[in-house]
Order: sequence, then structure tokens, then C-alpha cells
Amino acid sequence: MELEFWGVRGTFPVSDKEKMKYGGHTPCASLISPQGETIIIDGGTGIKNLGNELIKQSREEGLHLYLLLTHFHLDHILGFPFFAPLYSSRTFLTIYAPLEPKETKKYLAGLMGGRYYPLSLRDAKSVVVFKKLEEKNFTLSGAQVSSCALHHPQGSVAYRLESGGKSVVFATDTEHPETGIDEKLAYFAQGATHLVYDATYTPEEYGAGGGKQGWGHSTWLEGTRLAKAAKVGELILSHWNPDHSDQQLDEVVALAQKEFRSSCGAQERLKRFL
Repeated sequence: MELEFWGVRGTFPVSDKEKMKYGGHTPCASLISPQGETIIIDGGTGIKNLGNELIKQSREEGLHLYLLLTHFHLDHILGFPFFAPLYSSRTFLTIYAPLEPKETKKYLAGLMGGRYYPLSLRDAKSVVVFKKLEEKNFTLSGAQVSSCALHHPQGSVAYRLESGGKSVVFATDTEHPETGIDEKLAYFAQGATHLVYDATYTPEEYGAGGGKQGWGHSTWLEGTRLAKAAKVGELILSHWNPDHSDQQLDEVVALAQKEFRSSCGAQERLKRFL
């Protein structure tokens, strides 16, 4: 499987010369499945560039795509109306989310209704199927997919995708407990080849006086603690704060590597082969 990041910034997209290294698009990643199809995790603004690439690479038989949504906060779905394959009659798109299909359709269609967008979801030429994410594991294009509820306002889920003994866990929007680690998430991520974790805040920003407790996000330090407990192969810090510059994120990654050597910072177009 091939993993690639298309958006790694949390909360809000940014465009700034001091934030170009890590990128300014909001969350989106793709995974080429064992069967050669594309599984997409989240539909932040990064999905636009992914969509353009998919259209370029599309073949006569069309595109069979799968979109896994962690939740419906704007930074994770804002790019959906700009996803080029959505408007191709040769695209077959299956969308999984932790809600009933009619609710998922309602929320995504709401981005494209009224005065918000010139086209409605009904105008999309692709075949779109909505499915509710089930708690039990399931197979998707040759990859095993499982999910785990996270601590986040209005709810969010982590995904684990694995094949051939390799696995990646996405836990991009979650808040750690007041003491200790999230034992349920640690169990879920146990032995994963890669753990993508929420590093929105520094410990100082999150801690006493920072005012970020209860906002549903975590820190690089908690990420290293979780990575140690879960015995993962690599910790990929992500969901970067829109206010943090490349220099600040370089410092965050360096600090994380002192705590957990196999740490890195997610960047747009970063690839990993599983």
C-alpha cells in the first residue's frame, strides 16, 4: 500500500511563505489499496489537488474511490465540493462515515446548497453511495479497515488500515486524558507501522493558562507517549496548528524525536510505502 498526504493543517487552511514546508491545506490523505484502488481519508482542502491527480491518472474503466470521513468539522470536509472526480460520470465513489447515510448526505449536500456553491450535490455526475461505518472490521479493496471512537466535540473516529502485516492508524482529532494515555486508542494502535496523531498544540499552549483544554485536540508530547505505549513503528505528527510556522514545527518535530526517535512531521506529498 502507498500512503500519501495531501493536507496536514488543522482547523483552517493557510497560505503563507513561512508555512510552505509543511503546507497549508487541511486534512486529506490517500492510500493505494492492495487492489490498486484509492482509499481517501477525510475531505479537507487537500482533496482538491488529490482529485486533480486522480483525473489525470484515470483510465477508460473509470475511478473506483472510497472516502473515509472521520467527522464533519469543516476543516475535514471543506474540500469535498472541489473534488474533480465528483463531477465525472466515470467515477464510482463510496463514502463511509460514522452516521446514517441520509445524515452524511445531508451534511455534504449542505456545503453545496443555497448560496454556498454554484452546483448542488444532485448536479454531480458520479455515482455516489453512502454507507454507515460499522463497529466491526471490514475489508475495503483488499485492506482491512477498523475504527475507534475518539475524544472530540461532536465525535470523531480513528481509522486503522492494514494489509500484509503493515498498518497505518489515523487519529488526527483527539484529546488525551487529564492523566495517563488514552488506553483504548493505545490498544487500537498497538503495533501499527505508522501512527498519524493530532499535534495541534504544544504542551505549553494546551496546559494551564493555555486555555485549550476541552477543545478536542492534543500535543506532540502526548503523541510520543502514546506511540511508546502502543509500540508503533513511526509516529507521524499532523493536524498542524494554522498559527504555527515551519520553524516552529521543525522545533516541535525535533523535540518529539528526543522523546520517540521514530517521529516525523506530516507534510503535503509526504509518502510512505506499507
